[in-house]
Amino acid sequence: MAKVKEEQLGLKKGKAQFLLIGEAKVNDYTFTMDKDTTKSDWVWNQMNLGVDCGNGNVIYSDMMGGYGSERDNVVYVHGIKEVDGKKQEDFDNKFTIDWDDRFDETILESVADSCFIKVGLEKDVKEKTFKNKFLSAYDAIQYIQQHLENGMIVNVKGKLKYQAYNDSVTIKKEVNSVFLSKAKPEEYKAVFTQTILCDANAVGKLDKEKASFPITGYVVDYVGKYDGKEIKKTVAFTKTFELEVDKTKPENTKKFIAKFLNPAKKGTLVEVTVEGEMLEGASVVSITLDDLPEDIRELIELNVITEEEALSKCAIGGSKEKRMLIKRPLITFEGEGETKVPILAINKDKYKESDLVFLSQFIEKEEKEEEEEETESLEDSVSKFEKTLDKKKEDDAEEGEEVVNDEAWMKLLDD
Repeated sequence: MAKVKEEQLGLKKGKAQFLLIGEAKVNDYTFTMDKDTTKSDWVWNQMNLGVDCGNGNVIYSDMMGGYGSERDNVVYVHGIKEVDGKKQEDFDNKFTIDWDDRFDETILESVADSCFIKVGLEKDVKEKTFKNKFLSAYDAIQYIQQHLENGMIVNVKGKLKYQAYNDSVTIKKEVNSVFLSKAKPEEYKAVFTQTILCDANAVGKLDKEKASFPITGYVVDYVGKYDGKEIKKTVAFTKTFELEVDKTKPENTKKFIAKFLNPAKKGTLVEVTVEGEMLEGASVVSITLDDLPEDIRELIELNVITEEEALSKCAIGGSKEKRMLIKRPLITFEGEGETKVPILAINKDKYKESDLVFLSQFIEKEEKEEEEEETESLEDSVSKFEKTLDKKKEDDAEEGEEVVNDEAWMKLLDD
């Protein structure tokens, strides 16, 4: 395994975002309000919101926040700066806001926009959705719980967070925006934007049943703590995506792989930001009117049930699945003003394979240091015991008492 070197720690987190548009699924388990524990003074709110994005594809995302009832709470933020007459986020200007001041408008004016959670679930007299901004997830959840109803059409945005759990990589969808949407059912979707690092072995063997290639790449994320141990490092997580084959023109899929997923040189990585689709509900096979049994078609003719209702109810549900399908590379922009031009978010010169660092390396390093500390502690204890024993022998000798050496006990047995 590669040795952890400080000069290697150059991985930068790219984009990791999601967007859900569909019908909110609100029930008794969606919100946990003012929960506390006997183990600490922490009081928190939590939201686990499902969004039906169409065809049985229900995606769940989370939000959680709280405060300590017996401590001085603060909110961590960063400021804004002005560059060439335009306001920009100033990530170097980090500061805290007292918990009691988190709604103070005069203070909030100096806080960067990305520090806020945005929620729009109410309309004004002109039927326009108005936006609420919260510094704390605790307050945002409280507001959402009061205004979100089951079946509302919503637009939910957030960040994808990667975590290691039981030797596997899990994805947490952390919400930072919830708004009402006017989308129609055919416009419902569950999509993501993710920066991926690919090596020469990223593209796997074709899955003929799914008609897709597994793409096993690396995503970069920050780890503060793991298993109670402080890490505070940016590391790579192994994650498998899928690339569906263009059945009408399979050669296009080959070209996509060669251009966007294959490294330029041996030992290097491709950094590519992709847009894709998330599937996490029951897979559903679409059917037509001709696929319906005769007795159900008769119900439609008798106007007992509409054709749309019949097709929806008779759609064939498959097994539960979690898939992230790569659709296209992200198109971004470079330059300013009139010089701004669109470019594809791909870089084949940024990283080498040796730049990759993993959480397991820091865990092993931590465990080795702990073992060394335990060994040093044990050696110190033994050394102190030996010194104490030697001192006692000296004291006993000075008092005229017989000093029993390592062989003296055998002579005593002969007496």
